[in-house]
Amino acid sequence: MIFDFATMLPVFKVFFALVVFLSLATVTCFFINKRKAVTADGGSMKNELQLRINSWWVMIGVFGLSLLFGPITTIYLFAILSFVALKEYFSMTPTRKADRQVLFWAYLIIPLQYYWVAIGWYGMFIIFIPIYAFLFMPFRMVLAGETKNYLKAASNIHWGLMLTVFTLSHLAFLVVLPLQGAEVELTNGLRVSSEGAALLLYLVVLTQLNDVSQFISGKLFGHTPITPTVSPNKTRGGLIGGLIFTGLLGALLANSLTPMVWWQGMLVGFGISLAGFIGDISMSAIKRDAGIKDTGQLLPGHGGILDRLDSLTFTAPLFFHLMHYYFY
Repeated sequence: MIFDFATMLPVFKVFFALVVFLSLATVTCFFINKRKAVTADGGSMKNELQLRINSWWVMIGVFGLSLLFGPITTIYLFAILSFVALKEYFSMTPTRKADRQVLFWAYLIIPLQYYWVAIGWYGMFIIFIPIYAFLFMPFRMVLAGETKNYLKAASNIHWGLMLTVFTLSHLAFLVVLPLQGAEVELTNGLRVSSEGAALLLYLVVLTQLNDVSQFISGKLFGHTPITPTVSPNKTRGGLIGGLIFTGLLGALLANSLTPMVWWQGMLVGFGISLAGFIGDISMSAIKRDAGIKDTGQLLPGHGGILDRLDSLTFTAPLFFHLMHYYFY
């Protein structure tokens, strides 16, 4: 099954614009690399930007392939991302030896959660992890017979499932989100919504470019750290710059990719920017608690999958339920 290319035209236009933008950014960085542009803290800003652009090319390529091969491929993609993210999470957080068999059940929850997405069962999708999985996992841990650090271990597994599976699965559900009162294609039980693919692109573009705009604004105008003990590079100037840029971008893309008008898109852009910031510093807090710099080394310049998806873990569920409540 593939998306209807006729109805996907707005998505392709924005996607093409991103490719052009990245191409220009790549060429610009090539010329900048010939000049000495060093940040105040002694690091090379041009190198950081180059690494971020390289990672963007990887993400754009993966996202483009998922759109080309249709919604099923997109759902598989996010299921794989959840698996890698959960694996990274467990590798950097302490788990008890007695819970090794319990982790098998944690990984098994991933295909079940994405199955609810594939068949469009919103009711089960929204309660499966917060209720059924959260009740089952402690029960399975009790059967192991180990009570030392039980509460800490249960909380760790719960937060891992919430952060890497439940929140990220909202990205996949955007693709199959049906329109209220509109004709929705039914194919083998999968509810296909071309508007959902546009919503997914809207969310990912705003969230990721918000990270970039906060990074650049912070380097240029940031002086006062917001959370110096958690993420000293996150400054007021960076946050404000990200809010302004993402709000304007949200308004610009709202009419093309969403059912919102420009002012609604601006407000949502502000919300995505703030939620992305919270997701970023929340992941920073986890890494500081674990005593590590990056969650992994999968993406050049960004560490692991969680380093790249940290903002989306907060923006995805908030954006999804906002769209679901008001428009779908």
